[in-house]
Amino acid sequence: MKILLTGATGYIGKRLLPNLLEAGHTVVCLVRDPRRVQEKYSNNDRVILVKADLLDISSLDKIPKDIEIAYYFVHSMGASSESFAKLERNSAENFVNTINRTQAKQIIYLSGIIDQEAMLSKHLSSRLNVENILQKANAKFTILRAAIIIGSGSGSFEIIRDLAEKLPIMITPKWLKTKCQPIAVKNVIEYLLGVMNQPVAFNKIYDIGGPDILTYKEMILGYAKVRGLQRFIITVPVLTPRLSSYWLYFVTSTNFHLAKSLVESMKNEVICKIKGIDEVVDIKLYGYKESIERAFKVIDLNQVQSSWIDSASTGKIQQDFLDKIEVPEYGCLIDKRSLQFKIDIENIKNKIWGIGGDRGWYSWNWAWSLRGIIDKAFGGVGLRRGRRNPTDLIAGDALDWWRVIFSDRKLGRLILYAEMKVPGEAWLELNVDDKNKIFIQRATFRPNGLLGRLYWYALLPIHKIIFNGMAKKIIS
Repeated sequence: MKILLTGATGYIGKRLLPNLLEAGHTVVCLVRDPRRVQEKYSNNDRVILVKADLLDISSLDKIPKDIEIAYYFVHSMGASSESFAKLERNSAENFVNTINRTQAKQIIYLSGIIDQEAMLSKHLSSRLNVENILQKANAKFTILRAAIIIGSGSGSFEIIRDLAEKLPIMITPKWLKTKCQPIAVKNVIEYLLGVMNQPVAFNKIYDIGGPDILTYKEMILGYAKVRGLQRFIITVPVLTPRLSSYWLYFVTSTNFHLAKSLVESMKNEVICKIKGIDEVVDIKLYGYKESIERAFKVIDLNQVQSSWIDSASTGKIQQDFLDKIEVPEYGCLIDKRSLQFKIDIENIKNKIWGIGGDRGWYSWNWAWSLRGIIDKAFGGVGLRRGRRNPTDLIAGDALDWWRVIFSDRKLGRLILYAEMKVPGEAWLELNVDDKNKIFIQRATFRPNGLLGRLYWYALLPIHKIIFNGMAKKIIS
């Protein structure tokens, strides 16, 4: 079958795509920037890349009319709370108008579990509105509502991981007593595949979840137990939703808008109430403990397929960030270092493509950490996002407070763009000239007015020490 996959570069889309191809389908990937699709897929004969934006109705004319199934994985949770509901509504309406001009017979949407008897958060209200819009399409709908998804790289997993790994004792808000029914990402993918082209699932809504019903506190402590950690949690009623949002923002790698949306949603129980999915898709459900263990098996093997931090909405960068690949020179302040090297070039490349994350930045790591804390304090992303893979970097990856905008190991060139809070724009380029045995490191800063220039020159002495030390460590 010919299948339309929206959100093909997102957390779920990246994982569903190889499964659809393995099943023999042709997949039309709707993406805002085809450069973010991995090369092994962009060169696949059964992958059709369509450059389009669901907020630009004119761009959607490129979608083939002969698609049969459409997956809708478009969310704007990372945007400001004032705008994401409007963005999600407009995207859904444009999607429905486009699908109505095709042969699609089924729309499959991954939503969140909704307790319609409770007062919904803005986030869940928006999800419900999207569901209502999709149900107006000519095609049949199948809506799967999930609670939090547990798997390597998932936002929920990484937030729980941050909390449990970094805080031996936690003073937490009362919403940690709220009950939830987490589900393994593998089970989510199996359900998404299983309902496809199943008439019994047409015009149906199903709640999907794992076998365990736990409080958020139990999930954090359960994670700690799997990891062999002793953790103590004290819940208090005095933390308001806003204070809780700041607590989550400063402790974890999430941005503030996402933290706020999560906190607002966590006041409601998310337990499966709409039954019936088991009669359509018969699979083995993984419990919470096993889901954590499976996630770490993938992490330990460096086989994380996708990560929530790679979404452009996790930082200040826009969806067209790969257009910044041409590092500017005019009107910029530059720190350039060219060093001759004698060691094997592969050793240098290993250090370049392994930079950041747990390994750090090779020089004055304490200063990088301090700068990350300051960045967080001013609403930036800080250093907590880490990296998707300890040895591999591809365009679009988040790398601490940077975004990878060019990565070619064979060519020996890596370009990063800063997403931290700075009065201007910053690039870091690492380049290996194998022919002449020269390592070139260039930090470029395009200041925003006088404040930007003052920022650069105030940090110039520290930058000289850090950048010089980093370059020498890379070639040693």
